[in-house]
Amino acid sequence: MTGSTGARLAPAVWALTRVALLLCVTKVINLPGPDVTGDVSVIYQGWSEVLRSGTYPRSDVTWQYPPLAALAVLSPALLPFLDYTSAFFVLVLLCDGLVLALLLRAGRGRGRSAAGAWAWVAGVPLLGTTAYARYDLMVTAVAVAALLAGVRHPRVLGVLAAAGALLKVWPALILAGTAPGSRTRRAWAAAALTAAGLALGCALALPGAFAFLGHQRDRGTEVESLGALVFHVARWFGWPGRVELHYGSLEFLGPGVELVSTLALGLSVLALGWLLVWRLRARTFRASTPADAAFTAVLLFTATSRVISPQYMLWLVGLAAVCLVFRDSGMGLSAGLVLLATGVTQAEFPLGFDHVTASDARGVTLMFLRNGLLVAATLIACRRLWRRTVPGAPGALGEDGGDGDLLAAGRRRDARESERAGS
Repeated sequence: MTGSTGARLAPAVWALTRVALLLCVTKVINLPGPDVTGDVSVIYQGWSEVLRSGTYPRSDVTWQYPPLAALAVLSPALLPFLDYTSAFFVLVLLCDGLVLALLLRAGRGRGRSAAGAWAWVAGVPLLGTTAYARYDLMVTAVAVAALLAGVRHPRVLGVLAAAGALLKVWPALILAGTAPGSRTRRAWAAAALTAAGLALGCALALPGAFAFLGHQRDRGTEVESLGALVFHVARWFGWPGRVELHYGSLEFLGPGVELVSTLALGLSVLALGWLLVWRLRARTFRASTPADAAFTAVLLFTATSRVISPQYMLWLVGLAAVCLVFRDSGMGLSAGLVLLATGVTQAEFPLGFDHVTASDARGVTLMFLRNGLLVAATLIACRRLWRRTVPGAPGALGEDGGDGDLLAAGRRRDARESERAGS
């Protein structure tokens, strides 16, 4: 299949798979496992009523989102001719289509590929109904638009990254790989100003804009996280803890949970430290580096998080798709592992979630497989990002002289582009 043929086929395959998703979330087709649409019809709709009353849902510990999330929750009001749930699904579908259009457009031209669009076409249905029953796809659309716009317009990258961060925090990480110099200054300054302005506006508009910070702080170890594997196995040997709904998700409660949660936070701090060291030592920045770095950063913080909800996989699928737009990206293998992990995620939630919460053989196998794929994708992404950007790294491109001229030419080209952008 040629690139142009693949680009033409992608919208048709997208349409078929999304019709299937809509049939599932609207219950025309019933799938086994828990109903994932309750978050929209009950929780989101309930929050929207509180928001319309003039305050954030600050007394609800399940409200754990930055203040701009209110826009996502209130967005179904844009389609008043539909009920809340149906309007939400339509808006998510539109965001889904927008991401595909952005990836197809970005995939045209020299050094670009339609592989990114195909990763998105495949990745969303691999997650199943969860993809359309959470607002994370909307956030992912903002992050994808930011990274693709940032190739030419660093300030747009900064503005969209800030907006995304105030929707769900993690899009702040997409600023990790901006090229040093004027591009970083413009992107980060735009992000800081936008974040400050939006945060102030939210705080003045409604009380309780930052109540979510306390709710996030008190979360424990969720049953699908990497740390939870300790307790899944420990239950086989008589561990006396239990699984309960806690702060909006099913978490392990009992002896040792606080320690494991603290260790997970420690791993996240180490991940941040690695990113800072990489940022200080990186010198070779290609067109794909911002996307590669963003993908790696979000992988690091997802894998080490105390909570790995199924919808988190959408973030990784979207960032992997942006990486694959660039033929020179080093993230192909990690992107493939993320797509596999996304399929396994649907197998464990919602299809096999009873097995996961029971910590039986099937549930534990699914969790080891999904989290193992995430860890492998993370380690490979870190290694490749380091080798492709840090001078003198073992196995780095150009070290043997084979690619040295190419890298030098790339640096000169990037410098010229930065000068033109700054003029």
